Amino acid sequence: MRASRLGLVFDSAPRLSHGPVTVRGIRMRDAKALEAELIANRPWLERWEATLPGSRPSGRFDTKSSIRSLLESDREGTGLAFAIEVDGEFAGQLNVANISGGALSSSTLGYWIARRFAGRGATTIAVALVTDHLMLGLGLHRVEVCIRPENLASLRVVEKLGFRYEGCRRRYIHIDGDWRDHLCFALVREELPELVLQRFLAGRVPPFDRSVYPVEVGGDPRADRSA
Repeated sequence: MRASRLGLVFDSAPRLSHGPVTVRGIRMRDAKALEAELIANRPWLERWEATLPGSRPSGRFDTKSSIRSLLESDREGTGLAFAIEVDGEFAGQLNVANISGGALSSSTLGYWIARRFAGRGATTIAVALVTDHLMLGLGLHRVEVCIRPENLASLRVVEKLGFRYEGCRRRYIHIDGDWRDHLCFALVREELPELVLQRFLAGRVPPFDRSVYPVEVGGDPRADRSA
């Protein structure tokens, strides 16, 4: 256990598992595996990666510095950094950021998975496991996820888990060379009569109605660089 400067007490990222899927705290020794996956999955991931305005991605990855920064947020109590494993193999990342206590009691969640593991439900299970931990283990009130409208795979994760659509944040984050719109989703504890994972596995998540979206989803993310 460690105390955060927010006045809350958190565990570092725990090990959580269901079937072949495990999420665990990322470690410095994951740097090599992380770099290998980022390079191998470059065409799969780069269109969703955050970029700096006025700069071009170098294609190089300082994974040790990245992990070090994530672990620092963990120590401060403002974030949790998870590695996703499938059948014991490093498969991707799930990061919790902006952990806040007090009157907000909230966090934001982001994730990616290597292409060879996509379509197997691993990301959905990982997000469910971590969301349950944030709400029940840490006692947070709200978990938020923001996703580009073009990213159908990520949208399906929150839709399948019953996250509620809250709105569209226009030109919210600089990604793939421009400011991109994001759809915002959230869950609060009062909406969950049972665990997120339990509800999903039991088939009790209400069907998601995509008519709530104010923009088209699943389009070519590079068709309009100004979007």
